[in-house]
Amino acid sequence: MSERPSWADRLRREREARGWSQARAVANLQAVYARTTGKAPPSAESLVRQWKEWEAGRTRPSVWAPHIAASLGTVTDDLFPPAAPAGDTALLAEAGMDTAELVARLQRSTISDATVTAVAVTVERLCTEYRYRATSELRAEGLTWLGRITRLLDQRLSFRQHRDLLSLSGRLALLVGCVEYDAGQHAAAESTRRYALDLAHEVDDHDVAGWGHEMAAWFALTSGDLHRVVAAAEHGLEVAGARGVSAQLAAQAAKAWARLGNGRQVELSLERGRAVLEALPMPANPDDHFVVDPAKWHYYEMDVYRNVGRDDLATLYADEVLRAGVRPDGAERSPMRNAEARITLAVAAARAGDADAALDYGLRALEGDRRSAPSLTLVAHELAREFDRAKMTDDPRAREYTDALADLGR
Repeated sequence: MSERPSWADRLRREREARGWSQARAVANLQAVYARTTGKAPPSAESLVRQWKEWEAGRTRPSVWAPHIAASLGTVTDDLFPPAAPAGDTALLAEAGMDTAELVARLQRSTISDATVTAVAVTVERLCTEYRYRATSELRAEGLTWLGRITRLLDQRLSFRQHRDLLSLSGRLALLVGCVEYDAGQHAAAESTRRYALDLAHEVDDHDVAGWGHEMAAWFALTSGDLHRVVAAAEHGLEVAGARGVSAQLAAQAAKAWARLGNGRQVELSLERGRAVLEALPMPANPDDHFVVDPAKWHYYEMDVYRNVGRDDLATLYADEVLRAGVRPDGAERSPMRNAEARITLAVAAARAGDADAALDYGLRALEGDRRSAPSLTLVAHELAREFDRAKMTDDPRAREYTDALADLGR
């Protein structure tokens, strides 16, 4: 076990994954510093000495932190994370009432601001449960709360309460649309997405609108319509502005460009998303599905680098996804992201000629119960093509993988 801080280990791994010496890392750092500040950077000799101190964990960069992050294509809070935010447990308790009391309050003729706040906390709880909860359960509860909020809109409300509840309805509709799409209910998901967009336009909610376009990009990606991914992402970026969803929209565009083989557009899209993320504070609840944080950004980088053949970086970020997605007790915190991370590691292993590791990772990726069938099917088929290129299809476990993939499709 390394005695260095985790950020120091990560800094070294980021550099080594790119095949950079410390001198080359410093040269890139100098270029970023000059471009972003318009000033001449310190000498390479002094910066190499500092870099050695950073990688050894003896000093933590402060002024240099954002420039280091930019030179490595990530954000400051990722490489040098601040103190962890408060946990997301007992969200309703924090609002001062349980579900039964909240439902009772929703049935009154006059609604207090505290009740609206409790509804917001409930919606956040449901969005937080997306990563692990069964799709059928989450959809059912989401629809129940949509019905409750809709009935609430007929009661006496202030203008602000009415606007806030419409925004919450839009956010909840987005969530329902996501789980519908995960379950293969594509027509229902598209209808729900459009409903969310209508609500967003009614109250001029740019965040909900941005996520509505992000969902369109996701739907197009998993159906193989790559040019429509880019169009939806560009439309969403225009609507959303400087919000977290814009980072994810840029990442969806990068995923499409990677599959189209356009490396230049991949770089531009990744830098566009990274710049948005760098400018935003660390989210209070990064487990919320409609929040983008550095851990989620790794998930997108992993996919992009796998598809442009940068297996060194794809593996680095797959490891980061798994590190963040598995709890200390070994339980899965982010089963859907973890599955795609294992697909990434399987692809890298297949390309390196390690059939055993590739098949082990691939079979494990298809084992989980909580999964987004369209997304997992997309990347799982990409792995199957790697098995075919590596002439591994005669292996009995490769046939087992093919059978599991067929079951996933069904």
